[in-house]
Order: sequence, then structure tokens, then C-alpha cells
Amino acid sequence: MSDIEKEIAALRREINYHLYRYHTLDDPIISDAEYDALMNRLRQLEAEHPELVTPDSPTQRVGAPPLDAFEKVNHPIPMTSLNNAFDDGDMHAWLARIGRLLPDGMTVDDLEFVVEPKIDGLAVALTYENGILTRGATRGDGQVGENVTANIRTIKSIPLSIPVSPDGPPAPARIEVRGEVYMPIAAFNEFNRQQAEKGEKLFANPRNAAAGSLRQLDSRITAERPLAFFAYAIGYVEGADIRTQKEALDYLAALGFPVNPDILHTRSFDEVLHFIHNWMTRRDTLPYDADGVVVKINDFRLQEHLGVVGNAPRWAIAYKFPAREATTKLLEIKVNVGRTGQITPYANLEPVNIGGVTVRQATLHNFEDLAKKDIREGDTVVVKRAGDVIPQVVKPVLDLRPPDSKPYRPPEVCPTCGEKLARFREDEVALFCINSACPAQLVRQVEYFVSRSAMDIEGFGIKIAELLVAKGLIKDIADIYFLAEKREELLALEGFAEKKVDNLLAAIEASKQQPFDRFLTGLGIRYVGSVVARLLVEAFPSIDALQQASQAELEAIDGIGPRIAESITAWFSRPANQALIEKFRRAGLKLRMAPRSPEAASRPLAGLTFVLTGTLPTWSREEAKAFIEQHGGKVTGSVSKKTSYVVVGENPGSKLEKARQLGIPTLDEDGLRRLAGA
Repeated sequence: MSDIEKEIAALRREINYHLYRYHTLDDPIISDAEYDALMNRLRQLEAEHPELVTPDSPTQRVGAPPLDAFEKVNHPIPMTSLNNAFDDGDMHAWLARIGRLLPDGMTVDDLEFVVEPKIDGLAVALTYENGILTRGATRGDGQVGENVTANIRTIKSIPLSIPVSPDGPPAPARIEVRGEVYMPIAAFNEFNRQQAEKGEKLFANPRNAAAGSLRQLDSRITAERPLAFFAYAIGYVEGADIRTQKEALDYLAALGFPVNPDILHTRSFDEVLHFIHNWMTRRDTLPYDADGVVVKINDFRLQEHLGVVGNAPRWAIAYKFPAREATTKLLEIKVNVGRTGQITPYANLEPVNIGGVTVRQATLHNFEDLAKKDIREGDTVVVKRAGDVIPQVVKPVLDLRPPDSKPYRPPEVCPTCGEKLARFREDEVALFCINSACPAQLVRQVEYFVSRSAMDIEGFGIKIAELLVAKGLIKDIADIYFLAEKREELLALEGFAEKKVDNLLAAIEASKQQPFDRFLTGLGIRYVGSVVARLLVEAFPSIDALQQASQAELEAIDGIGPRIAESITAWFSRPANQALIEKFRRAGLKLRMAPRSPEAASRPLAGLTFVLTGTLPTWSREEAKAFIEQHGGKVTGSVSKKTSYVVVGENPGSKLEKARQLGIPTLDEDGLRRLAGA
């Protein structure tokens, strides 16, 4: 290594360390002038020797040229969401549920908890390889996020290389660090002040500002935004033995990541509740927005034993702070027609500011709830932002009710098409428009079909959906794929220049390559979201197989209950929906799972399904899963008749008992290696 290379390397280490002292520890040990001198010297050397510039250099935080779009990335381990608690009763109920699932001989008194502030920002996953930041991705839908690496690099509290401190542990071979990008309140206020001076857009709250800043296609804009980061979890790690959440947080801090200092580690559930209530009283004094706290079981082996239900882990819960409330006048009660035809009431309000957001509309949930609360037009009402996001009308202020007010009566016909409303089931409170040709339903169906969680057609939003339905260019969702035949009609629409039309048609054509489960999600079958769609395509890998499935066969899938199964069979039994599927087929969509390559089919574990339970001698859960998939097998979270083998380690959970009940063969780690021929 030349003297220049040595000097550059030393400068980078020193600058990164001072960035860590300033942005993470809030404890700088040099002056701004001294720091600027170090940066100027590094910039000078890199300008003279551009071949020595590396991605982890602190000079590379200024941003890169704009992107055309964000690349989609798959999360190796899904980023799950959390179930919510709103009071102490919910917390005790959560603890009781855990108590029923603990290993034999263990009680809730043996548990350790970690309690962390729930920062109101944007969740991200950061991948480091041999200590160098190689990728930053948003959470997305938990399975697939967006590659925002260029933007992540501009955030000064996120290390470009680890460890940051010379006293830190060596960097692991690979690690995924999960955390929250946010905008501190003081920085947000100053940022909005500067925006106002420039006559540019003001943001309603720090979360919106953080999310908007991190999703800029031009990372040079992100570099100008005052974003910060807190690390809160490790997705996976190679080269370090981390067994608890507390160890994970300590390890992240030692590597140089900012970790929230206000974290509680305790064995006392009473202390957990005390911490929560104390945080609620401190909420308005915090330097950042927090909408609650997260409570986690500390031990990772217990987390694995408790598992995940749906898309939420059993071993963690978010205690949400009480929503901010305000009073205003309810001007009018209106109704929406959803994509399934469900009629939902909402309130038009006199504008009111709640938690930094101007609220003009709020949900009224359903007609039964509206009648129970006796909410009327003209009432002064209490409005809150549920979870600090969705505005809803809580109750009327009866003392201020006008003397001539009248109880609200639900509509009898659809406000869009005039069709008489009905209920699908006697035990349901929801009203539905059963006219499949209802324009309002079609707009919502199109909006949902093209959304990011379904076919993800770039640039196709609700405004375009409304316009194309109104102009008669789309009469059902399959018509989306025949718009190329109507290019001249699209060009004749106001605002549809040639480039916009070509981009839209290209995005539609590209969406034909989306996986089968996304298509199934986009159909909008009641109760079939992305999680249920993935369960269905694993069991029925083509649309033909799914159409022919009986309700009993659907209910045999783990996670599919009678109501979901009934909804699916009813949807496919309707001639109009059968015709819709055929129309999609004519459009060229591949209505089946992509076949495995011949190479994948020839792997030793191809066609086999495994379930992991307990702690393996040399592999982590993630390493065992990667080994199985590398050799062609599939890993699922629960034991069923379709499970080929259960891989058993030390302290196995209830999955082993279920395997014995179903007669599923078991393997230890060595047996799995032998089966794979390794």
C-alpha cells in the first residue's frame, strides 16, 4: 500500500469515527473547523487520485445522479408487522396468550422483556458485507421492498463501514441491520421553515417528511434533508453468536450504530407497564415523534418457539399511545363504494388540525356503529387519528347538538348505480352493492389491481383509473391489458402525451411477469390478501387448479378457515368471474407459478418441505433454511400433512409433538446433511 493509500485510509477511519461521535453519541471531541480540515484533505486526495475513491468513503454522502425508478428487492427474512395493544388489558391478554404457548415447566414469571420506544418513521433493512454497506431497502410489504441504497448513504448516522469505533468488535461477514429512518422534531421544524421561505411544499409531520425524503429518486435531494436513524434489530448475522434482543442491541451499539438509549430490559411485567405509562406522559417532550412502545420477549429461542401468526410475531406487541383528538363540526355523512361493493359511511368535517395534520374527512366505520353512537349531520364531534394515522369520528358532543337534528338513515340503493343494497350474510352488518357493473366498484377494483401490493403497475393511480372507467376504456380489470389496442384513444385524453401513454403501456406489459400470487391478490377476492394468496399458490400452483378446488380442500390449507374458503369458491363459481379469468388468459398473463428450472428440480431436496424446530448444534435457523433452499427444498413455519420432514434441534417446541401425531419423519442436523448429500 502506497503512502497516499495509507493516508486516505487513515483519514476515512478518523472522519467516520468523528461522525459517529457527533451523530450517534452526541459527544464530539474535535471542533467543526478541525473536522472540516480533515474532510477537505480527503476530498483533495480523492480528487487527485479518483481511482482510490470507494463507496464507503465519507465523501460519498453527497448523493448520486437521479434514478428512473427504484429497483425491487426481496427481503431474505420477511419484515413482519406487529399486533397492537391499546390498554393494560390488551397487554395482560397478550401475556396470557404467551403463557399458554411456553415450553413445559416454564411460566410467564420466567420471561425477560425488552421495551423500546416506537419511533414514527420509515422501517429499513441495511445489508453489510465484510463491514461495507452494500444495500439499503425499505420495508415495502414485508416481503419485497425498494432499493434506496443511494439515499441511505446520505444519512450521516448510518455507518458506511463497520465497525466505526477502533474499540468495536470485528465486522461480521454479513449482517442485516433493521431500524427506523426518522426526522427529529427540531430538524423538521427548521426544515419546514426553510421550505416556507423558498415557497416550496410543507410537510404535515416528521414521518411524512422522512418517508418523502427517503423515497426521492434524486439522492442529492435526500442528502439535504435532516434524516436520522435508530437501529432496533438484526435480521441475520454471520460470524456472531447473538442469543437475545438485548445482546443484539448491545452488539449493534458496539459496531457503531445509533441505538435508542431509552430502552428497558427487565423480568418484571409490572415494570414494563410502568415504563409504558411513563413514556405516555413524556410523549410531547421527546426529540422525535413516537407513537407507542414495542415490547419483545428477550430470548431468541423463545421467539422461535412462539413463532409468527399471519404476518405478526407472537413474541412482540406494540402498545400504541392514545390517539390525538380534537372537536369539529360534522358537515355531511357520505358513503363510499368499495371494490367488493361494500358501502362504507364517512364524515365530511370542518377542517381541523390533529397532530400536525389537517383533517377534512373521517371514517364512521359502519352503519351499525354509526347508529349505536347516534352520530348526526350538524353534530359537533370528537375526532381522533387512530394509531395517529386514520382519522375517525369517536362520538358526538350531545350538549352542542342542534335542536332540529335528525337520526341518520342508511341508504337503500347504491349512490353510484342505483342498485338496491343487500347483505351477503345475515350475521353481517355491512351493506353491499351487488351490481358487478357498478362504476364505483370498478374504479376501486382497478386501483387495487394496479397497486404496489398486487400487480404494481408504475404510474397507474386512482386518477387514471377514474378517467379510463369514465371514458369507457376499462369495463373490467382485464381490460387493462387491452389498452394497447386503444392507444389512439388514450392519446386523445387530456394530459396524455405520447411519452406518458408509452410509459403506461410499457408498465402494463411489464406487469405480466409478476408472480402468480400477486395476480391472485389483485383479483380482490374477499379475505384474500397477499398472505392468503401465497398460501393458496403453494397448494394450488395454477388458476385452473385453484378454480377446481373444493371448499374442503381449501380449508385443509394451514391458515385458511371456512369463511375464506367459502369466499374463494363463491368467487370462482360466478360465470362473470370465470369469463374474467379467460380474458386475462387471452391477454397473455401466466396464470400459474413459474416452473422450477431443470437444475433446481434435480437438487437432492427438490419437492420436499421442511419445518425447523429447536436449536441446531452448528446452524442458526436462517443458516439451516438457506441450506435447505440451496439444495432445492422448501421451509414452512407449521407442520401439516404436506410436511416431508421436521428438522429437530435442542429444546424443540410443539411442532415436534404435532409431527409425531401426524406421523411426519424427523431429522437432526446431521441427518439433514446426509439427506442433501452434503
